[in-house]
Amino acid sequence: MPVIEKCVARLEAFGIDHELNVMSPYRDPEKVSEYAGTARERGLKVIICAAGLAGGLASAVAARTMLPVIGVPISAGTLGGLDSLLSTVQMPTGVPVATVAIDGAANAAVLAAQILALSDGDLAQRLEG
Repeated sequence: MPVIEKCVARLEAFGIDHELNVMSPYRDPEKVSEYAGTARERGLKVIICAAGLAGGLASAVAARTMLPVIGVPISAGTLGGLDSLLSTVQMPTGVPVATVAIDGAANAAVLAAQILALSDGDLAQRLEG
């Protein structure tokens, strides 16, 4: 999970509380549905999803929450992440997923921080400084 470690490092550098979970919308769709459906009441404000190959995690999460979802396509398989990029970015109206570059987990953390900073003045100052 070296790509995700870049995201975690950025979140920690910004002083943002976070959690890390591993789940698959294909192997355990109930777990994904439960996680996304209860995210807001658990105090989450933004969700970052990273996935390779078919990359359906971000879309499955976005379909089940009103929170902002950021998708990170991971380079994997014979297409080097292009399949994951396309399945993350090509979402139907009403199910938005903000998408960063292939393996762009560090930028996902920055985007999440910017979203959170809209309602957190201290975080906004840390980002600007």
